[in-house]
Amino acid sequence: MGRRRDRRGHGMRGPLAWPPVPVMTTRRADFDELVLDAAEELERRLGHELGLELAVEEVPPSDPAPWEHGVALGRLFPAERALPARLVVYRRPITQRAADRTELAGIVYEVMAEQVARMLGRDPDDLA
Repeated sequence: MGRRRDRRGHGMRGPLAWPPVPVMTTRRADFDELVLDAAEELERRLGHELGLELAVEEVPPSDPAPWEHGVALGRLFPAERALPARLVVYRRPITQRAADRTELAGIVYEVMAEQVARMLGRDPDDLA
């Protein structure tokens, strides 16, 4: 018995999804990787782990904090009871400010360094 053919005689179709290859990553996954790279760099410069949870959200909430002016690029939520501190980075406002991947990585690092410095009571320039 030969290959099974469809009603027009063209034969079997290919796979429905592309094989997973490293080049095929989404923008969201690429951004998440930049956040993790920035966290590793901050830990290396500090000499210890950050001790906080990292999160990436698409956009900041529509109700900014009283001290925030304009659109927030990141936000630090302090530790409460049994919950560790949490650093949230907002993807869309950051990606709109960057012209290329290198600039995007720099902005992600700056946003995270500023929030971590605030958490530690240090000057953000010390982490730059």
